[in-house]
Amino acid sequence: MSNKTLTRADLSNAVYREIGLSLSESTQLVDAVLEEISAALAEGLSVKLSSFGTFKLRRKKERIGRNPKTGVEVPITPRTVLSFNASNTLKQSVNKQ
Repeated sequence: MSNKTLTRADLSNAVYREIGLSLSESTQLVDAVLEEISAALAEGLSVKLSSFGTFKLRRKKERIGRNPKTGVEVPITPRTVLSFNASNTLKQSVNKQ
């Protein structure tokens, strides 16, 4: 397994190679897709990408946490967290390797 991380530039280059758009158009396309996903999540919507997975927002209630070092109880404020559930297609693809 490689330690390389896939970046926006890598995605832009892939669009450039596969579709044949210019590199600047490919970059604009990748940025537009990522911006659309971010905007939908910011509005509180779930984002489902077929054969890839679903991005969901979960609201966590306030709860009491404990400082592991001192043992002092501290309230943890309510918050919204982002979660990702991979599709079965993606899971199968990853597990083949």
